[in-house]
Amino acid sequence: MVTLINGTGQRRILLTGGSGFVGAAVAHQLAATGRTVALLLRANGDRSRLKSLPAPPLIIEGDLTQPGSWERKIADFRPDAVAHLAWRGVKGKDRDNREQCDNVTASLRLHDAAVAAGCRRFVGLGSQAEYGPCSARIDESVPTRPTTLYGASKLSTYLMLDRLAAKDAVSFAWLRLFSSYGPGDDPSWLIPYITSELLSGRRPKLTAAEQMWDYIHVDDVAAGVIALCDSDATGVFNIGSGKAVPLRDIISAVRDLVDPTLPVGFGELPYRPDQVMHLEADITALSAATGWRPKVPLEIGLRYTVEWYRGVLRE
Repeated sequence: MVTLINGTGQRRILLTGGSGFVGAAVAHQLAATGRTVALLLRANGDRSRLKSLPAPPLIIEGDLTQPGSWERKIADFRPDAVAHLAWRGVKGKDRDNREQCDNVTASLRLHDAAVAAGCRRFVGLGSQAEYGPCSARIDESVPTRPTTLYGASKLSTYLMLDRLAAKDAVSFAWLRLFSSYGPGDDPSWLIPYITSELLSGRRPKLTAAEQMWDYIHVDDVAAGVIALCDSDATGVFNIGSGKAVPLRDIISAVRDLVDPTLPVGFGELPYRPDQVMHLEADITALSAATGWRPKVPLEIGLRYTVEWYRGVLRE
């Protein structure tokens, strides 16, 4: 059961990472609820995903690694809840960068500033990378064995925030995100890559794509983040579609939406040495705690995504 602060939905929420792929989807959905929302954004960050918001958002400019730039502003805003989605180094090439560790410190400082401002609900966005490679459906009881600094830093952030929240009497939840997709995703990820390549008349170069993969539409992720913010549920929760699909089928579906006659370069690239072959989230816990369920079927989400990229290429 979702528990709202009041019947009007005017809960004050501080959102970090609001210009990112998932964060922008959260910002749009929060804007539609009439709540009071502040976005903590870097002054020089790309805000293109926020252009279609119905009204200009309240923006707190600051760099999370420089708390002096935002602590006073958070105190003035007085959030009831924080949705902490900001993270530097999410791309594959950055996942073993030592700067991952800076995210841990920044997250702890954000928690402290939020608590000092009177916040009593904190939701952080983790990752399936905290679990490390698994060969079966993953629930929250699966041991965490991250194999990258990204996964290790996410896990460290969760463990430290969990202890701080207990000490400070803050209601804390951690959402481990599996693979998301949808309009506006970073072009380096698989679905945007193959979509843009095919729409441009090029053959995407791929592995054999024999993996089983759990993809969730970004709108469903955003709804899950908000549902958890509105809940009093604490602990770790997985978020995904709850269903693994052959990756080759997903790629072929995108190809068919663009042009069924186009070639796809299956097997032209080798697998990475650490390639995960099965990724599937058990979402029972999040559904039971909040009533949330994913609503966007994969075939519909892929169609919307392809049409969005088609429109971008026409511009």
